[in-house]
Amino acid sequence: MHEATESPYTGWSLFLDRDGVLNQRPGKSYVTHPDQFIWIQGSLESMPLLAKTFRYIFIITNQQGIGKGLMTENDLKAIHEKMMQDIMNAGGRIDKIYQATGMRHLDSFRRKPGEGMGLEARNDFPIVDFRKSWMVGDTLRDMLFGQRLQMTTALIAEKTDFPRHYLGFAGYRFLNLTDFATFIQEKV
Repeated sequence: MHEATESPYTGWSLFLDRDGVLNQRPGKSYVTHPDQFIWIQGSLESMPLLAKTFRYIFIITNQQGIGKGLMTENDLKAIHEKMMQDIMNAGGRIDKIYQATGMRHLDSFRRKPGEGMGLEARNDFPIVDFRKSWMVGDTLRDMLFGQRLQMTTALIAEKTDFPRHYLGFAGYRFLNLTDFATFIQEKV
């Protein structure tokens, strides 16, 4: 168990989407190889700050590229091993990664916006309280996932031309993970 420093968020959990929050989205394609995992500027540097604040940090990611046959479970494992090594080298941590690899129509409860991965996290870490959790993501699916589990939601939207209706589902909006980490640190 990782204890956070005393802050308003001591005992809180952080749920992070991966693509578009930590790493750059490769257009309409998928990250299928570790070399394609490119950190968004400032995201990696934000991880140690977040690790000091939150009790648990989880990655919750839909990866239907596996279900589509564009990559294998081993490909995804290699991508996540690289990501985790980078985070550890930077002084951060991820307590667990949850991934939904099935096709959208076959895995609807487990895939965001379904609550399945969140419920798995609470099952694995029973002291997780969704009302004391943040969901940080860049899509409407992420915001709905967080809302359904009664989390505080934060939309990462670096562009100003994102769909405005997203704001109705996001409690907060930040340009990037760095801005979110700065906001959280100001509360400490």
